[in-house]
Amino acid sequence: MFAQALFDVQKEFFNGFNQIAEPLIRAGFGNPLFWPTGTIVVETIGRKSGSKINVPVLAFRIGEIVVFSTVRRNSQWLKNLTANPEVRYWLGWQPREAQASVITPGEKTSFENLPSQANCIAQFLQQQSRLLGISFALLTPRGTVTQPDRLG
Repeated sequence: MFAQALFDVQKEFFNGFNQIAEPLIRAGFGNPLFWPTGTIVVETIGRKSGSKINVPVLAFRIGEIVVFSTVRRNSQWLKNLTANPEVRYWLGWQPREAQASVITPGEKTSFENLPSQANCIAQFLQQQSRLLGISFALLTPRGTVTQPDRLG
């Protein structure tokens, strides 16, 4: 009972915060353009609703590759990225198209279809995911990646 109430309060807080933060982040406030870490807005497609959902996240940029993570195992945006890996995100005041690769602690994934730099980053993040128990999303500019293979 208490856990559900806490979850509801947390959800309401982040919904309210995102309504204020999202337009500022889309406009470039805090984007990782001039330094490697900052905020971006990621547009996912709801796996059940099919609706576009915008999520502000703290991200790390390595060249054209963007990485962000979560410690919450029930993050809906993570489940949406897994179901629909083609995303749009805002960086430097403009939308960019990307393919998401989701890295979770309990799942082994092959990243051979990624460009070499993204492959190296993904393999490192996969190790960190297992060690730390957190999930990562890696965004590669669209057109440079095919769907990763799930391994047993």
